[in-house]
Amino acid sequence: MEDDIQSVERILAGDKQAYIDIINQYKNPLYATILRMAKNPQTAQDLLQEAFIKVYEQLGKYDQKGSFKSWLYKVAVNHCLDQLRKKKIKQEQIEEERMINDTTPEVVFLKKEKSRELERLMAGLPEEERLILLLRYANDLSYEEICKTLRISLADVRNKLHRAKKKLRSQAQKGGYFNDLSKRG
Repeated sequence: MEDDIQSVERILAGDKQAYIDIINQYKNPLYATILRMAKNPQTAQDLLQEAFIKVYEQLGKYDQKGSFKSWLYKVAVNHCLDQLRKKKIKQEQIEEERMINDTTPEVVFLKKEKSRELERLMAGLPEEERLILLLRYANDLSYEEICKTLRISLADVRNKLHRAKKKLRSQAQKGGYFNDLSKRG
């Protein structure tokens, strides 16, 4: 511990060799810890380098109350956790975008099948109920806008929309892509 404190003081005084000594002393055990966190050798290597840069940048904040080794691990592990969290969030965003924008033949086929199934289900509805559903959900019109468009009362819009959704749920119970609609309230 005393050697580490002396090395820190030498590093803060500008002795680059003292910092190289610290790196050589801690790189293997710190790498082993980071590798267990990252589960990927290349990522662990990158994080190790970044962690040593972070340690160097924050060396002036080391208050010498605890052991240097503990402080070094705390800085390095916190940096790694932050980076892995960011990487996970970014990976989730990429995955979400890929799912939304996925144009693989299978996804295109499934989207077309869902569209056909919905069209089939809606074809079984009376024309006014089908039109109200389309205006509300495909065109995103408010109830008041539907009233004005179809020249019917607000109560009629609500009732017909409710009936149309109830009929769709009933038809969906027979199977197909929208079978889960029948389980919603």
